[in-house]
Amino acid sequence: MSTSQVSPLAYVGPGVELGSNVAIGPGAVVLGPAVVEDGAWIGPGAQIGAPPEMSDKRQNTAWTGDLEHAGVRVGRNAVIRENAVIHQGSYRETTIGAESWILAGAYIAHDVLVGENTTVSAGVSIGGHCLIGPRVNIGMNASIHQRRVIGAGSMIGMGTPVTRDVPPYAKVFGSPVRLHGLNLIALKRRGITDLDINFLAGCYSAGESLLARLEEVSEESLLFADTNWWSEHAVSDAPHTSTARSAT
Repeated sequence: MSTSQVSPLAYVGPGVELGSNVAIGPGAVVLGPAVVEDGAWIGPGAQIGAPPEMSDKRQNTAWTGDLEHAGVRVGRNAVIRENAVIHQGSYRETTIGAESWILAGAYIAHDVLVGENTTVSAGVSIGGHCLIGPRVNIGMNASIHQRRVIGAGSMIGMGTPVTRDVPPYAKVFGSPVRLHGLNLIALKRRGITDLDINFLAGCYSAGESLLARLEEVSEESLLFADTNWWSEHAVSDAPHTSTARSAT
């Protein structure tokens, strides 16, 4: 890659692999082991690759070549804005999916997996081991409790404390968190049919368990991959329902 895209005021440590056309701004720190894929943009002051914040893990000095832990991966064309913090994984790479945006001051803890095309807004905190599906939108200053699963295409409102798993394409906000229908914009952009949209709306408005009705989603449907991923990882159902509405 062209070194002109890495500021001389940035620090890229031992064990860091940079793809092509990677940009790293002044004051940014990237510690190994880490992989930054093609086209990624890392803003001024971003801090990537510090050890997991876990009291039973050694706080190694990666900048001296003392590499430990499971690493960080920043996906293709991902954008990491100013002062974002992303920690090393303890048993798997902490991963930011391709085309995702991590906005200013966001915190991504150890072992978190962020899916493709997801937006983590300014000031968001995501606890360790969380799974964030693709095409998720997390509003400013929301906080995600450790080990939560956030389904594909869901939207988390600003300032929301998320303590339960969030199903696919749900729109949730409030304290305590409540489900307020569907993220219809994400559903339409994904190309989900009205039939499947109404199926989800019916589940959520009635407070029914999506996990218990997954067999009703056709394997030929675009929704199937998202609900199947959800069923493999989620351990609890939706936050308490407030309202939901169908597409028709």
